[in-house]
Amino acid sequence: MLDKTFRPQDVEQRLYDSWEQTGAFACGQRGNAQPYTIVIPPPNVTGSLHMGHALNNTLQDIVIRRQRMAGRDVLWQPGSDHAGIATQMVVERNLEAEGKKRTDMSREAFVDKVWAWKEESGGVITNQLRRLGASCDWRRERFTMDDGLSHAVRKVFVDLYRDGLIYKDKRLVNWDPKLRTAISDLEVQPTEVKGHLWHFKYPIEGENGRFIVVATTRPETMLGDTAVAVHPDDERYKDLVGRHAVLPLVGRRIRIVADDYADPEQGSGAVKITPAHDFNDFEVGRRHDLEMINIFTDTAHLNDEVPEPYRRLERFEARKRIVADLEALDLVEQIEDYVHTVPYGDRGGVPIEPYLTEQWYADAATLAKPAIEAVETGKTRIVPEQWTKTYFDWMRNIQPWCISRQLWWGHQIPAWYGPDEKIFVATTEAEAQAAADAHYGKPTELRRDPDVLDTWFSSGLWPFSTLGWPEQTPELERYYPTDLLVTGFDILFFWVARMMMFGLRFMGEVPFHTVYIHGIVRDEKGAKMSKSKGNVVDPLDLMDEFGADALRFTMAALATPGRDVKPARARIEGYRNFATKLWNAARFAEMNECVAPPSRPQPTLTLNRWIVGALARTASDVARGIDEYRFDEAAAAVYHFVWGTYCDWYLELIKPVLQGPDGAEKDETRATAAWVLEQMMHLLHPFMPFVTEELWQRTGTRTEMLALSQWPDFEAEVRDPAAEAEIEWLIKLVSEVRSVRNELRVPASAKIEAYLEDANDVSASRLATHRQVIQRLARIQFPEGAADSPPGAVHVPLEEATVALALLDTIDLQAERSRLGKELDKLTADVKRMNAKLANENFVSRAPEEVVEGQREQLAEAEQRRVQLSDALAQLGGAA
Repeated sequence: MLDKTFRPQDVEQRLYDSWEQTGAFACGQRGNAQPYTIVIPPPNVTGSLHMGHALNNTLQDIVIRRQRMAGRDVLWQPGSDHAGIATQMVVERNLEAEGKKRTDMSREAFVDKVWAWKEESGGVITNQLRRLGASCDWRRERFTMDDGLSHAVRKVFVDLYRDGLIYKDKRLVNWDPKLRTAISDLEVQPTEVKGHLWHFKYPIEGENGRFIVVATTRPETMLGDTAVAVHPDDERYKDLVGRHAVLPLVGRRIRIVADDYADPEQGSGAVKITPAHDFNDFEVGRRHDLEMINIFTDTAHLNDEVPEPYRRLERFEARKRIVADLEALDLVEQIEDYVHTVPYGDRGGVPIEPYLTEQWYADAATLAKPAIEAVETGKTRIVPEQWTKTYFDWMRNIQPWCISRQLWWGHQIPAWYGPDEKIFVATTEAEAQAAADAHYGKPTELRRDPDVLDTWFSSGLWPFSTLGWPEQTPELERYYPTDLLVTGFDILFFWVARMMMFGLRFMGEVPFHTVYIHGIVRDEKGAKMSKSKGNVVDPLDLMDEFGADALRFTMAALATPGRDVKPARARIEGYRNFATKLWNAARFAEMNECVAPPSRPQPTLTLNRWIVGALARTASDVARGIDEYRFDEAAAAVYHFVWGTYCDWYLELIKPVLQGPDGAEKDETRATAAWVLEQMMHLLHPFMPFVTEELWQRTGTRTEMLALSQWPDFEAEVRDPAAEAEIEWLIKLVSEVRSVRNELRVPASAKIEAYLEDANDVSASRLATHRQVIQRLARIQFPEGAADSPPGAVHVPLEEATVALALLDTIDLQAERSRLGKELDKLTADVKRMNAKLANENFVSRAPEEVVEGQREQLAEAEQRRVQLSDALAQLGGAA
C-alpha cells in the first residue's frame, strides 16, 4: 500500500543510486539502436550547483530521458572543466590561509597542490547534478586536463601552429593587474561607477595660448598619448589636422589626426588617443601608424616610459598626482561628475587594463569561415532562430583569439625557445628537443613557454576529445557528431563558436546538429541574481524543501523559447503539490483495486474511450514539445492532462462506476484507470523522474525500471471523436456553471435550478446520459420534465443550447451588476494607465528590464480579467 504522502527526501537518493548501480544511464546497451548524444556543458571543477545549472541540466535531462525511452542508444557525456583562473585562485586562497604563497614554491609543487585539491574537493558539482536527477553516463566522466584530453589539446595546438593558424603577436588584451594575466571578454564584468570626466587643455605647437581640449575618465593614461583625433568633417579643427599638440607633463609632440572615431557631438569633439591602453584607440593607432607606448607594468604601476616623478606610482595614485599637476599648470578646464561603465575582472575584482603585450593568438577569422557556412546551410540549427543573427554578427566580425594566459594551472603551451628565441612547437618535449638539436647541430638547452592556454581552447574540443580523439575510437565513430547542445546565450560565442571551429577543422563535421539556447534564470521579480543584491536562490535549498521533481518541473514549465526564467517559490510549491496530486491519484487507484492490464484496454464505455483518446493526444503533444524544444508547451500538456483531465475530471466522473455493483463496466473502468495512470507516468517521467519511478516500482509487478521503459506510441484509431465531443460537452457545461457561480458569488452550498434551453437531440441525449454526474459536480438541479426557465435567470451559452440558471432567489442581481460594473470600470482605467506607461519610450528605455517586464505581465493579467468581467456582466444583462 502506498504511503499517505510522498516524501521526496525518502526516495531520491535511493532511486538515483539504483539507476546508477544498475547501469540505467549507460550508453552502448542497444547495439542496433540509433545513437543519440548530448555533451554536458562542463561545469567548473570549483563550482557548485546554481539556478543556471539547474535550468540547463534539467532541460538536457528531459531530452535525454525522452530519447532513452524512445529506444535510442543514448549517451549524455558528463565531465568538468579545469577552470584555470578560478581553480588557481581557490588553491592560492587555501595557501594564504596557511601563511604561504604560490611563489614560495616551484610551479610543479603548486600544480601538485591543485591536483590534490581537485581529487579531494573537485567533485562537488557532479554529485549535486545527481541530486537534480541528471541521468549522465557517469562511467565516462571526463576532465579537461585528463591525459587523453591533454593529448588532444597539444595535437590541436601543434597542428594549427604548423598550418599558420596559431602565432605570436603584440596586441591589446584584457589584463587583470591583480592576477597578472590576460583574461577573456567573458571574464570582464562591466560595472557602473560614479567617477569624473576631466577636460584637459593640450597646447597647440607653435601657437602660444591656443589649446585643444580633450576629455577623459582616465587621466593616468594621458602619459601614453600619441595623438589627438578629431572628426574629418568638424569645421572647428580643420586647420589643426596634420599639425601637433604638445602633451602636457611629458613635452612629447603628438599628431592631430582626422578620424571617424571622434564624435563631434561628444564633449569638445576632440579625443586623446592612447593606442597601448584603449581598444578603440588601438585601432585608430593602426590606421594612422601611431606609436604605441605602454606606460604600465603588469601590476598597473607606471613604468619607465613616463617622466621620472610618476614612475612606479600605482595607477590611481598616479591619477591624483597628474590631475593635481595639471591644475597647477592651469591646464584643467573642467571636472564633471560622471557615471560611466568600468570593466572589472570577475575573479580579481579590480578594474582591468587594456594592455599591450605579446601573446599567442589563433587566426579565428579563418577558422570561423566553415563554422559560418555550416549554420548558413543548416548543418547546424540554432534554436530559437533569433540567436542565429547574433551568431553571424559575432563570427563575421571575429577578431584574433588570444589563447594564452599567464597562469600556472592549465594546459601549458607546447612551445620551447632556443637561445636565440627561435620557437619549437611540438606535442612532447622530446620531440621539440630533437628538432632543436637538429636545427642547431648540437644538443641545445631549451626553455619552455610558461603560459597556459585559455580554458575555452580545451573546452572547444569537448564534443570529440571526450570520445577519445585523436584516437579513432568506436565511441568517436558512433556518437560524433552529437545531436544537441543545450546552453545559455552568454557562451554562444566563447564556447559554441569554438566547438564549431574545432569540430569542422579536425573532424570534418559539425559537432552538433542543433544548438538550443535558453534564457538566464532571474529572481521572481525579473532582476538578475547577484550576491550584491542578496537575491541569489540556492537550488539545493529548494530541492531540500520541495524535492527535485518540483524544481525540475518549474524550470521546464518556464522555459519559453527566447524568454528568461523567473521561478517563484509559490510556483515551485505548486509543482510540489502537483507531485502530491499524482501520488494521491495512484493511491485512489490502488484503494479502488485498479490494476493495469498487460496491454492497452479496448474500452466500450464513453468515459473510458474518452480518457484513452485524451491520453493519446497528450502523448503526441508532450513528445512534440520535447522534440521541438518547446519545453514549456510539453510541460503544460502533461500538467493539464494529469491534474485537470485525469485527476479532476476522469476520477470524479468514474466514481459512481467504481462505487457501483461489480460487473463488466467496473472491471473495464478499473483496468482503464490503472492503464492510463501507467502511461501518465511515462509522459511525466522526463520532467519528474523520482515520483514517477517510485510509483512505477510501488504499484505493480514490473521488473523493468520506468527510466528504461518504452515511450507510449498510440495508433490514430485510439482517438474517439464522438466520445471526446460528448465528455468535453459535459466538462464545458460544468465548468461554465462553476465559473458563473464563482463570478457572481453564489454560495457553495446553494443547489440552484438549471434549465437546458434550445437543445438539439444530441445535447438532450447527453444531458439524459450524464444528468446525475452533472448535477453533482455543478451543484445544480434540472427539474423533471420539460420546463421554461423563470424570469431573472442567468443564461450560459453552450454550443447551440443555453443553460439557464435560476439565481433570482439566491443572489441580488442588481447588486451584482453594480459590483461587477464598478470593478470593470476600475480595471478599464488600470489597463488604460498601464498601456500609456508602456507606450512611453522614456519609461521603457530607462526603467530596469524587470520593471518593464513586470508591467507587461500585469497588463496581460488585467486584460484577461477585464474579459472575464465583461462576460459576467453580459450574462447578467441578458437576465435583467
